[in-house]
Amino acid sequence: MGNLSKIVKETLPEFRKYLLERKLVPEKNVPYFAYWVSRFLDFARKRDISATEYKEASIIEFLDILRTDQKILDWQPRQADDAIRLYYFNYLGKTCGQTGGAAGIMDADSALTETKRLIRLKHYSYSTERTYLQWIKRFLDYALQTGKKEISDIAAEDFKNFISHLALKEKVSSSTQNQAFNAILFLFRNVLGKEVGELGNTVRAKRGQKLPVVFSVDEIKSLFSQMTGKNLLFAELLYGAGLRLMELARLRVKDIDFDANAIFVRSGKGDKDRATVLPAAVKEKLREHLKEVKTLYEQDIAKGHGEVFLPDALSRKYPNMGKEWAWQYVFPSSKLSVDPRSGKTGRHHISDKSIQTAVKNAVYMTGIPKHASVHTFRHSFATHLLQSGVNIREVQSLLGHKNVETTMIYTHVLRDMSNAPQSPLDALYGSRSERKDV
Repeated sequence: MGNLSKIVKETLPEFRKYLLERKLVPEKNVPYFAYWVSRFLDFARKRDISATEYKEASIIEFLDILRTDQKILDWQPRQADDAIRLYYFNYLGKTCGQTGGAAGIMDADSALTETKRLIRLKHYSYSTERTYLQWIKRFLDYALQTGKKEISDIAAEDFKNFISHLALKEKVSSSTQNQAFNAILFLFRNVLGKEVGELGNTVRAKRGQKLPVVFSVDEIKSLFSQMTGKNLLFAELLYGAGLRLMELARLRVKDIDFDANAIFVRSGKGDKDRATVLPAAVKEKLREHLKEVKTLYEQDIAKGHGEVFLPDALSRKYPNMGKEWAWQYVFPSSKLSVDPRSGKTGRHHISDKSIQTAVKNAVYMTGIPKHASVHTFRHSFATHLLQSGVNIREVQSLLGHKNVETTMIYTHVLRDMSNAPQSPLDALYGSRSERKDV
């Protein structure tokens, strides 16, 4: 290991050249990518890890150290992560081959245990952990039943076959297949230490363009009339702010800005933050709700509880932050529970099923003949804003869409709802109001 500094000096210029030649990152960022790799290799040297040996746990540990350094900006650990993975999976994978991480993984149980450990090190949500483990278990069962004797024998071809199997034999939806794809990709890259190569020949489940279901304004009023208390507040925020289901459930006290009339969504879809509107119509109701939540919070604190889950490495960086009022959930669970990861007793946010049930019951009571869900409120939010003349770019920002093309789907809904051409039947009979029975 004593010659690692020499390896760094010899390989990093080539790594920079590799990045430039293949245009993998903007030219101005190339020196920074080399810098992060150099820092990681120095970190690895102190732990007696070879410069060419890929170890996911070491990368996660290194990134966690960066996150707890107050001099490091929020975006820098992400850049370091990208740099290190380009170094191992692209640069070393092409120039000197890859060392897999599967050597210590002898069976499915140990693979699942290692997957769980790495998921928690990477601070993925508990629901993602459960979903990934379910799909990885199904994949391992499939691969081992098709002739593989050991986990180390599993190859990218098995990955491709399983994804095709889901589409052709089990006929899963495209979203379900994508979920499985992401889980198994995590297994290959992080646990087995293998790249999957080109998956272009894999049969993928196809999804045609679907128009979103949208409530009319009268249907919204009818739904609200069937809801009371906290359930009504759920619906009003879903519709009035265009929130997704889990964005509502995970709202924290600090994310509500009454003075600016804004709700801040943290780590939404795609791990993006955004600001959306806080409807003036719910401000007083929300203030009263938070007073009740604060009373519950103070009771929990008095009993030695009151600590909530914190994202990323914040709980290590700020050990007492989880007990602060600002970090409490706006909609906490009615019961205390034990965190399955930390083992601590606390009050988690409200269950997503509670919100779904409230909306489902209201739709049933109104008799609205639409295949509606919680997400229908978000679709209605966007459509009604466009109907009222709000610029599509502003709607895009409020929804948190990366591309305006995604927001454009609501213009199709508008056209279908209000600007459809006259039916040839109406042309035959005259206008609808002039039609006479024949």
